[in-house]
Amino acid sequence: MSQNFVPITPRPAPVRMEGPLPWLRNNLFSSVGNSLLSLLVLAVLIWAGSAAFEWAVVNAVTAANADACQAARGIGACWGVVTEKSRIILLGRYPQTEQWRPELATVLLLGLVVASCSRWFWKPWLAALWVVVLAAFFTLMGGGYFGLVKVPTDQWGGLPLTVMLTVISMTLAFPIAVAVALGRRANMPAIKTLCVVYVELIRGVPLISVLFMASFMFPLFMPIGKSPDVLIRVIVGITLFAAAYMAEIIRGGLQALPKGQTEAAASLGLGYWQTQIKIVLPQALGTVVPSIMNNFISLFKDTSLVTIVSLYELTGALSLALGSDPNWRPFKIEAYLFIAAIYFTCCFAMSRYSLWVERRLAVGKAR
Repeated sequence: MSQNFVPITPRPAPVRMEGPLPWLRNNLFSSVGNSLLSLLVLAVLIWAGSAAFEWAVVNAVTAANADACQAARGIGACWGVVTEKSRIILLGRYPQTEQWRPELATVLLLGLVVASCSRWFWKPWLAALWVVVLAAFFTLMGGGYFGLVKVPTDQWGGLPLTVMLTVISMTLAFPIAVAVALGRRANMPAIKTLCVVYVELIRGVPLISVLFMASFMFPLFMPIGKSPDVLIRVIVGITLFAAAYMAEIIRGGLQALPKGQTEAAASLGLGYWQTQIKIVLPQALGTVVPSIMNNFISLFKDTSLVTIVSLYELTGALSLALGSDPNWRPFKIEAYLFIAAIYFTCCFAMSRYSLWVERRLAVGKAR
């Protein structure tokens, strides 16, 4: 070793840029003004959170006692309204002696949806399982078979109706949306014009107008006594509405696909449908997964509009439960918070699943 060697002075360790402390320093306490504003907002949140905790937990009344709730009014929450009215909120006007049927039907349908979200169940028999579960759902809800008491559709309500409208409408809307999206990009003027008219017409009116026309206007064009059940008309209206919006989402994914993909497929001698099914659609649908899930979540919340046609889903059943009982009507805020918790739980679960699908697709593209 040379005697003139001089070691370099060690450099300080790099500043850590990841983790909670660096994030707080860069986003909330980067300057004196930001620090003061962050502390002020934090103080307000602590004050509001403590007040909400005291109202919702400390001074809350959980027993189904209207007198105790009246005594605690303005001081604590009355969760007793949920205890007292939970059956009507969750199941609507369904006969109380038969309430096990909508409960079982909802569990079967939700279980099928959860199973369909897992890759382990992506088998050819999954389509047959959907047919079986949907048949079991409508048999349990409607009755009239296997010794079950017949229950008309106008008595269906609550969470089973919300879940059923969302799942069936989105399941039927997806193939329609794919066909319309492909039709808008077709080279045949007649098909392209028909798809454009359908999409622009449906997207040009609100969902409440579609439901109103499907429920009240459509029967006017049918022979007396020949009009389909109101539930069927509502499902068709929601399906067509959701399909129009989803068709535009899928069309955006198709346009985002590089033209070289279809050219490569043509060079291999693949036909139109082989190209679409094996190359174009898998990539296009993977690109628009967040938008499709956003449409699903939006439709799940928009089912509350079916109240205008006397179908009392989750929010409509709440109005039904409190509207005729003056003892519990003052505590509708607590009941609406209960409904909001159900909506948030379902929507949050769907958004988490969407993120999981995005990560899986990202891994596939990285390979």
